[in-house]
Amino acid sequence: MTNIDILLGLQWGDEGKGKVVDLLARDYDVITRFQGGPNAGHSIEFNGLKHVLHIIPSGIFHRDKINLIGNGVVLDPVIFKEEIRALETMGLTPADNLLVSDKAHLILPTHRLLDAAQETRKGASKIGSTLKGIGPAYTDKTGRAGLRVGDILTPSFKEKYDSLKNNHLKQLATLEFDVQSQLDTMEKEWLASLETLKTFNVVSAEYVLHDYFMSGKRVLAEGAQGTLLDVDFGSYPFVTSSNTIAAGTFTGLGVAPGRTGRVYGIVKAYCTRVGSGPFPTELHDDTGDLLREKGAEFGATTGRPRRCGWLDLVALKYAVMLNGVTDIVLTKADVLSGFDEIKVCDAYLMQGKPHTRMPFEQNVPITPRYRTFRGWTENITPCKEYSELPEALKEYISFIEQETCTRVSIVSVGPDRVETIKRV
Repeated sequence: MTNIDILLGLQWGDEGKGKVVDLLARDYDVITRFQGGPNAGHSIEFNGLKHVLHIIPSGIFHRDKINLIGNGVVLDPVIFKEEIRALETMGLTPADNLLVSDKAHLILPTHRLLDAAQETRKGASKIGSTLKGIGPAYTDKTGRAGLRVGDILTPSFKEKYDSLKNNHLKQLATLEFDVQSQLDTMEKEWLASLETLKTFNVVSAEYVLHDYFMSGKRVLAEGAQGTLLDVDFGSYPFVTSSNTIAAGTFTGLGVAPGRTGRVYGIVKAYCTRVGSGPFPTELHDDTGDLLREKGAEFGATTGRPRRCGWLDLVALKYAVMLNGVTDIVLTKADVLSGFDEIKVCDAYLMQGKPHTRMPFEQNVPITPRYRTFRGWTENITPCKEYSELPEALKEYISFIEQETCTRVSIVSVGPDRVETIKRV
């Protein structure tokens, strides 16, 4: 029997998980997604081309790997269809190696309209939703009212769909949000997209995964978003609607916790965030602009410019603790090349006192306390071995390892899948 290894983000998402999953996939038989929906954009770059996935696991580019969308995912059939068509134009046949859990919940057109209506009503206090219908879909799931992928194969599906849609329309009416001009077109496209979904192998994923473990297959679980967006442990209420931490793997796939293997935590060499919410180390200056420019920091799903800042060690140590991280993967180290000095926040100053633990209320005045490290000027993208990296970068990595008590086992030195150093 085998265990399940987990790969997830340790910040606010956008850490480069897609590239790392694609890199590690060659060592696994099965790649799974256990939570989130099309609000997550996982970018993978190879052969000079950039590919963005939103729902489908990032192992799909390996034809000999099984990919599985778990029950913890919320799936928009329209976006699913678009992703499938994009993969097919590349010469891939995703129907051959992609499975979908029958218990994954569906995002309806009216979920997206509710998302827009609720965000509009919040005005200045909006959370920065991607408007993909994620929150309303998870609300219906926990409210025991949602539709699941398995429902589309039942005779009563249309009746279930109409019932949920009408319930949403009543909610939209109370929000005074005009939908009829959009709904007809959205609904037609949505219902048509179900035909694509029906061509895939819809399975009881928990049984399938159990059989894989029993037969010795190696399984990797791919998280979406990041730890600090977890609905329980993130910067609430500026969070996503699912459990993004390692514990979410088990409910999101139907796997027993005792099967935990390695936990790979992905962290950028600096910090970024998309949308609203607290961000203690955010830089509102030329340095922040330079990080954004050099790192091409724009959301893979929304295209929105990401907020940029220095590495937050308080948040990173918290994320490592929550997830039981065994290996840190440091991404975008190449972006820091050329900075005279690099800073790391090692404590929060709140009411004049230093705090090294995440506070309950994070959307309050916090002044980061920084430690400063010397920068480097070398272009590290051509580096193939850890020994080739500049001493200043190795000192920076050593400090992260000491503070988190966790080894940095992989360093990304460029966007392409081959521009990665695995430490032995």
